[in-house]
Amino acid sequence: MNHHRRPRPETLLITLTGKDRPGVTSAIFTTLSRAGVEVVDVEQILLRRRLVLGVLVTIPRDWKKLRDAVEATARDLDMSVDIERGTGDNKSRRGGRSHVTVIGTPLKATHMAAVAGRIADTGANIDRIERMARYPVTAIDLHVSGIDTDTLRTTLAVEAAAQGIDIAVQPANLQRLGMRLIVMDVDSTFIQGEVIEMLAAHAGFRDEVAEITEAAMRGDLDFEASLRERVRLLKGVPEAAFDTVYDAIELSPGARTLVRILRRLGYRFALVSGGFSQITDRLAADLGIHFSRANVLEVIDGRLTGEIVGDVVDRAGKARALREFAAELGLSEASVIAIGDGANDLDMLNAAGLGIAYNAKPVVRDAVDTAVNVPYLDTILYLLGISREEIEAADAAEGIVTPSPPI
Repeated sequence: MNHHRRPRPETLLITLTGKDRPGVTSAIFTTLSRAGVEVVDVEQILLRRRLVLGVLVTIPRDWKKLRDAVEATARDLDMSVDIERGTGDNKSRRGGRSHVTVIGTPLKATHMAAVAGRIADTGANIDRIERMARYPVTAIDLHVSGIDTDTLRTTLAVEAAAQGIDIAVQPANLQRLGMRLIVMDVDSTFIQGEVIEMLAAHAGFRDEVAEITEAAMRGDLDFEASLRERVRLLKGVPEAAFDTVYDAIELSPGARTLVRILRRLGYRFALVSGGFSQITDRLAADLGIHFSRANVLEVIDGRLTGEIVGDVVDRAGKARALREFAAELGLSEASVIAIGDGANDLDMLNAAGLGIAYNAKPVVRDAVDTAVNVPYLDTILYLLGISREEIEAADAAEGIVTPSPPI
């Protein structure tokens, strides 16, 4: 029995370019319909009212007649057309498929040239490029095939550091589209500043506590020992200080947007903090966050004792909380996104399917796959394939007005 490989079908690539106007796509498909061809692939983009429409169709017996008809339609539309005869479909290369999200403020042509050059050096191919945001950051998503995600991530991490831009590389799989759990550090990640320093100000020890906190976040000190040392300095602070500190907290830019948009899509959220439950539990309740875990400061007779109740939520404790919350939701760790900035976040970041170092200390940036160094927490949405335009449209439907970009 002879097995013959089916010949690759002959195809015609029609590329139309020119000024956009209503009816262009309709006109070209009406012309194609008269030839009875099958549509194999279509891609259309619009750049500042300039349209590029590519249509790949099966080739008819009298293809020159179709060519003449398409050229006549293009002339009527006052557009340019290029028609190329060939074989086969427009399939991605075999091997790994990844999403590469490039973020810059600004994003320069030299940055894109460097990224594209490194991808080419690996022998991979950029199949598609689309813009995710132009304000307040520029975010571009590249669909890359022909190389495994880990190799591509390692290569581009070097380029991101050299260029001073952010590059996130993720596998192009269904995981990116599914409901996920987002676990966030609190101090200097979900909120600006450090709660313990704000509490210490009430005891007159803000500078001393800030110095110890900085060393602990760099990874220079044992987290639990340094936390207990700082908490001892809070002895005698009145319980009412929690209300004062809570009222003074400022969320990181984009934090509300991140939670609002992803809650609509069924995502779950958790705050996991080396800080204090007296603050994080209130944050979670006020913002509709599903889980919260942090240290409990002991209060007796309305004043802090300088001690912690129960186990300390340290580096290992944060990772444990992530696993427990995921298990409670019936999710794998691969479905978890973790966001943090300090050395005590490292186990949690590495336990997650996607660990994001957010404006992090160098020791953290160097140890994780993805770093975001712009001060907007909702930038994470672009890594999930959600564009700025989609965010603004969803908010507008809810009557929420988002600031417009400068012209």
